[in-house]
Amino acid sequence: MRADELLVLVAGGDQRAFEDLYTLVSGPVYGLVRRVVRDPAQSEEVAQEVLLEMWRSAARYDPGRGSALSWILTLAHRRAVDRVRSARAAGEREQREALRAGEPAFDQVAEEVEAGMEREWVRRCLRRLTDLQRQSVTLAYYDGYTYREVAERLALPLGTVKTRMRDGLTRLRECLGGAA
Repeated sequence: MRADELLVLVAGGDQRAFEDLYTLVSGPVYGLVRRVVRDPAQSEEVAQEVLLEMWRSAARYDPGRGSALSWILTLAHRRAVDRVRSARAAGEREQREALRAGEPAFDQVAEEVEAGMEREWVRRCLRRLTDLQRQSVTLAYYDGYTYREVAERLALPLGTVKTRMRDGLTRLRECLGGAA
C-alpha cells in the first residue's frame, strides 16, 4: 500500500496502517531531520515527535494538495527548524544572561577548562618522548616546519627525523588514547 492510502486509513484510527506507514516513512523523516538538526540524539527525538504528530493530525491531510510523503516531510522540516531555532534562542538567552551577570557563558568556561586539561595532557605525553622525538614533533607541529626543515635544524639525516617523528607520534597517540 502507498503512503497516501495508509495516511487516509491512519486518519480513521487504523493502528495497523499507522505501523505500516511508520515503517515506510521513518527513514526519510529521520534523514531530513538529521540534515537540519545535525545532532543524532536530538534528531531521533524530533523524528519521534513528527511521527507522533503524524498519527494525531492525519485527519488534516488533504490528498488533493499533495502526496502523503510530502505532507509528512513538511511536518518534519517544520519541526526540525523549530528545534534549531529554539536551541539557538536558548543559547542566545544564556549568553545575554551571562553578559548581564558579567560572567562568561557556561559553554565558554567549560570549553576553556577542557582545552586547558587537553593542553596539560599533551604536555605530559610530550615529556614521555625522547629528546629527539620531542624536538622533532615540536618543530613540525608547533612551529610548522617540514620534515626536511626539521632535519636541517637538528643537523640530522631526513630518514632519521622521519623515523623519530613516526615513533614519537605513535607514542603520543598511545598516550593520548588514555585521555579519552
